[in-house]
Amino acid sequence: MKFKKTGAEKTTITRDLNKLLDKTDNIFKAVSIMAKRSAQVNVDMKEELMEKLEEFAISQDQLDEVFENKEQIAVSKFYEGLPKPWSIAMKELLNDELFIKKQEDSSDLDA
Repeated sequence: MKFKKTGAEKTTITRDLNKLLDKTDNIFKAVSIMAKRSAQVNVDMKEELMEKLEEFAISQDQLDEVFENKEQIAVSKFYEGLPKPWSIAMKELLNDELFIKKQEDSSDLDA
């Protein structure tokens, strides 16, 4: 996933709650959906970062000497500058990019 090209905000902005209510019938459901999606995005970001940082892994013999790797610092700064997972999740919800599966009521399952 191209996290840089999501168009999500990098800073905190005030949101209109009515827009979230238009997407779901209640604000708590919207927050729950965004929390679940945010966790998924966070896992994807972490896996991608770890793959890139594995290139810079040092062996046990080299632990004594500490040196500055400019490429590793550039990768870390790139990921620090990305939009936060919650911001990406909110953008996806507001742009109807998320599929929301409706759960059946437990009373319907008992009958």
